[in-house]
Amino acid sequence: MSATSSTDLAQLYSGTLLALAADIPLTGRLDAPMVSIKERAPLCGSTVTVDMDVEDGRVTRFAQDVKACALGQAAASVLGRHVIGRTEAELIRARDELTVFLKQDGPVPSAPFEGFEALLPARDFKNRHASILLALTAACHGFGRLKTPD
Repeated sequence: MSATSSTDLAQLYSGTLLALAADIPLTGRLDAPMVSIKERAPLCGSTVTVDMDVEDGRVTRFAQDVKACALGQAAASVLGRHVIGRTEAELIRARDELTVFLKQDGPVPSAPFEGFEALLPARDFKNRHASILLALTAACHGFGRLKTPD
């Protein structure tokens, strides 16, 4: 990829994306969560720690500690708006759809995860894809850890 122009960056960091990044729901940590997962993007060093409780196969409590770039923050914001009440299958589908959206120019992830379209310009920034996927990956791994505790 050639040097990033200021026009490319202006498109990437749109008002919508920055608004999402500035208003992340469900931030912080939970007291005594059923599961806690920390994920790190090795290329950029972004981290997300997810705490959650699950009852009857659905997320009932959720908190996220997000230490990521604006792109990772925006993705965590979208997740935070929709995660309560979601099943493992729904989160895996959202993560997989977001991966295809970013890496293979696939469609925007389907409902109930509206908002990921703000990340459309990030497709060209492959070094940021891992940060964008962190929160969803952590939530999916949380379900996995509940099935097979350490």
